[in-house]
Amino acid sequence: MKNPSSYESLQATIREMVTPKIETWENAYNDKEYTVDISNPEFTAVCPKTGLPDFANITISYVPDKYCVELKSLKEYFHFYRDVGIFHEHVINKIMEDFVASCNPRKVEIEGDFNIRGGIKTVVHASYTRDK
Repeated sequence: MKNPSSYESLQATIREMVTPKIETWENAYNDKEYTVDISNPEFTAVCPKTGLPDFANITISYVPDKYCVELKSLKEYFHFYRDVGIFHEHVINKIMEDFVASCNPRKVEIEGDFNIRGGIKTVVHASYTRDK
């Protein structure tokens, strides 16, 4: 377990944090509107205050356009957070920004359903709809 103070400066620059690339593949059905649901019930990050692990179920529901997300790279992207001290709110918004940058979906909703810690449960929702 890392010293929690080593995560303090990260919170101020979370949007600039370099994360693994989320790869994509060309969507042959981009003329249709359909939804893809992805779930990662084993997501882990680190509490930036205590240095203890945080566990969550991350769900992504998106309407692709020209590109779909390649799942192996998304799995590796999620794995990156395993040793990152990050607030729940920051992790969901960072995932949203990186996801949108990778595949430019028509719409996406991301939910982080974090396990109870210290008697408190956190669920963070973020959504994005591309301007037409």
